Amino acid sequence: MADVTVNDEKLSKLCTQVFVNLGVPQADAEVTSDNLVQADLRAIPSHGVARLMRYVNGIKNGKILPGVEPKILKETPCTAAISGENGLGQPAGLFGMKLAIKKAKDSGVGFVTVCNSNHYGIAGYYSMMAIKENLCGISMTNSAPLGVPTFSRDMIIGTNPISVVFPAGKERPWVLDMATTVVPRGKLEVYERLGKPLPLGWAVDEKGIPTADTKKVLDNMTKAAGGGVLPLGGAGEEFSGHKGYGMSVLVDIFSGILSGACYGPYVDTKRDPSQKFSNVGHFFGAINIDNFIPVDRFKTTLDRMITELKSSNKAEGEKRVFIHGEKEFEKWEYYKKNGLPLEEKVYTQLEKLSSEMNIKFDIK
Repeated sequence: MADVTVNDEKLSKLCTQVFVNLGVPQADAEVTSDNLVQADLRAIPSHGVARLMRYVNGIKNGKILPGVEPKILKETPCTAAISGENGLGQPAGLFGMKLAIKKAKDSGVGFVTVCNSNHYGIAGYYSMMAIKENLCGISMTNSAPLGVPTFSRDMIIGTNPISVVFPAGKERPWVLDMATTVVPRGKLEVYERLGKPLPLGWAVDEKGIPTADTKKVLDNMTKAAGGGVLPLGGAGEEFSGHKGYGMSVLVDIFSGILSGACYGPYVDTKRDPSQKFSNVGHFFGAINIDNFIPVDRFKTTLDRMITELKSSNKAEGEKRVFIHGEKEFEKWEYYKKNGLPLEEKVYTQLEKLSSEMNIKFDIK
């Protein structure tokens, strides 16, 4: 199935108009749309505009409130606890990360939790905000239970991504942005749209047996029938799946328990009909590097480290050693120049949605 090349700015405007038509304030619509399009530009289609219908349906069925503002519940010079008021996760995330950055600039460090939120897109969108301020940025969130703990067959942990960013000097920033499971759910959805089987070792069925059946895994997720995505490292302990499991729980403690949001299996309204909202939790952090070491010295040393890593001897048959975030920066630059490829099914879905909402469809 061929991709369709589109203009990213026109695509963002289309998504913004969709949100505005659903009652989302202009500024919130713009940041949410930008988050989705930036994911596609960074070659992370699992969190790109393919996810638009998730938000559209959430607003339509009342599980995401379109016109709310984040509320500060508790605050100190270095910390804050925020409620997203059950609105879109992106505006709440933007509010939380901006506050963490301000506190880091004022007091050296800033840590902010968010409860009563929803899916906030790619974690790196927020941590990368710290780069312009020469700060270290941290972003993490819990998610609906889509993964299974090591040695379990119950889907009770989230894909729970974490992103940590450091500014460099002449080199690109070092950007870690990853799920704590082998893959996020969106990656499975990409495989389903393409009609591809899963690589064996990504997920297990309801009996806890590794499976390549994409549709079955996704159906089990929808029905909470058991099975799910494996922790980072895979099944068992041989390839350190227990470490990915631990990282997932760690993110959930920071994002869910510390914030007062839901955690683990409770971040899922399907499991409890009386629970109207998902109550997703986020955690944001910013650290002023200058409080530890002169930032210019830090960036120079990080440049040297990055250069040494990239210039290390390549394994036989390999052409490059990459740095975290490097591929995404290169994709972003290429797509900005040559156009953004969208899966044909996603393009058709957007065209249909535009027609239903009486929005002019012009994204090429």
